[in-house]
Amino acid sequence: MNILTVCLGNYCRSPFAALVLDHHGSEDVQVRSAGLIGKWRDRPANSAMIKAAGRLGYDLSAHRAQRITLEMLDWADTVLTMDTAVLETLRTICTEDNAPKLGLYLGDRDVPDPMGQDQDAFNRCAVLIETGTALHIGRHP
Repeated sequence: MNILTVCLGNYCRSPFAALVLDHHGSEDVQVRSAGLIGKWRDRPANSAMIKAAGRLGYDLSAHRAQRITLEMLDWADTVLTMDTAVLETLRTICTEDNAPKLGLYLGDRDVPDPMGQDQDAFNRCAVLIETGTALHIGRHP
C-alpha cells in the first residue's frame, strides 16, 4: 500500500505523519509526504516539529520538503490530507482516477496547523498525528 500525506508546505504536519505511518506500518506500506506549495522545498522540517517528534521518540531531521506532483498522486493508493482546505485544493487539481483516493488524515476532522504558534501547539499536533496513525495502520502506536 502506498500512502501520501499532504499539508500546505510539507514543513510540519505531513512529514511527521509520513514518518509515523512508515514507522508503524508493515513492510508492504510505503509512505511519502508532500505540500501544496513549494515555499520550503528542499528545506528541513520546522525545528519546532522536529523537537515535538523527538519528544515522542521519532527523528524527523532527515526530512526535506517537496511540492506535490501529479506523479505522486498517481503513485499513491491513499492520499491523506491534514485539513479540509488542502483536501479541497487537491480535488481541483487531481485527475478523476485520483479523486477517490483523497481523504482527511483524521477521517472527519482537521489536524490543526501549528505554524506561528508556540512549542506546545506543535507538541499537541504531533500527539494528534501519532494517535491518528491507528486509523490507517490498524494498530495504535
